[in-house]
Amino acid sequence: MNDSDVRSKLRAFITRDLIRDAAYPLTDGEGIVSNGLMDSFALAELGVFVEKEFDVYIPDPDLTVSKMDTLDQIVARVLKG
Repeated sequence: MNDSDVRSKLRAFITRDLIRDAAYPLTDGEGIVSNGLMDSFALAELGVFVEKEFDVYIPDPDLTVSKMDTLDQIVARVLKG
């Protein structure tokens, strides 16, 4: 799976299921948790989605605001595997 596909699926999941506003214009570098768009509990939901959708396990120590706050960070972590 390439960067564009991963980014598209993650953006759709985050805006639809975590932010709960599918029309929200989420940018690649926007702080999702640090800007209050979703809370830290949503990071756990994101981790479950990543594992199911991309078959990539993200351990709890990596599910932090400092490591998973922007779409760019999340995409890079998924592509890293």
